[in-house]
Amino acid sequence: MDTAPPTIGQRIDSQYGALSPQEQRAADFILDHLGDLAVYNATELARLSGVSKATVSRLFRRLGFSDSAEVREHARSLRNQGAPLGGIGAAAGTPSALAAHARQESENLQKMLAGLDDGRLDVAARLIAGAGEVVLVGLRNSYPLALHLRQQLAQARGRVRLAPAPGQSLGEELAGLGAHDVVVLVGFRRRPSGFALITQALRERGVPVVFISDSSARRHAEATTLWLECPVDSVSAFDSYAAAMSLMNLLASGVLGVDVREGRTRIATITSVYDALDELESTV
Repeated sequence: MDTAPPTIGQRIDSQYGALSPQEQRAADFILDHLGDLAVYNATELARLSGVSKATVSRLFRRLGFSDSAEVREHARSLRNQGAPLGGIGAAAGTPSALAAHARQESENLQKMLAGLDDGRLDVAARLIAGAGEVVLVGLRNSYPLALHLRQQLAQARGRVRLAPAPGQSLGEELAGLGAHDVVVLVGFRRRPSGFALITQALRERGVPVVFISDSSARRHAEATTLWLECPVDSVSAFDSYAAAMSLMNLLASGVLGVDVREGRTRIATITSVYDALDELESTV
């Protein structure tokens, strides 16, 4: 099986002890600013790290890159894959960094909402509301999102479950599904390698699929019934799922709104069971 080439951070870690003091200084700057590496050229890296351009060029060659253009392309590739980039330090909490974070979060939210202008959110809500059974599938970093959406949808309708169960496989969870059911597949970037097999298996069985993901999953979206795109771009080291959580809220609310009377009846029943089991603390 093919293995991915080491990232620039891994290359620096493996060779750090053999670098000259000046090269280490440049390497330290790179490790602390991986998130910005896609836009820096060798001259800018040299100036910002306080070393010569020749030192930066020599460091790149030591790390297996021909020039700064190849390094920038490498950084863009990592970011597109969702790899954590960027250092963690006090600067993350400065007003300028917080403002940049807020701008990116707002941009993600606006892009997500703009993608719903064609009415696809309502279509997805009605599809889920009318399904015989709804199965939420989220693997790796998509699992918490699928788990949260399952909790929300369970308030609006019955027969909603999460798959696979911890420690289990997907096969037995999907085997009995058909055209009257719906799978909500959450698949943000850094998906497992066999992800395409999931969409293929569901399509062969005629199971409608509401697919929630970022733009990197465009090739998988073609095999699904409906795609709800949501950006996860971030100025920090990790992807941000704030807009995705907002989308989960909108989708669950839409399902609840398809049949308000039935939804309210279910919520009232659930609340009475909460009371009978004394599951929730009193807010009074």
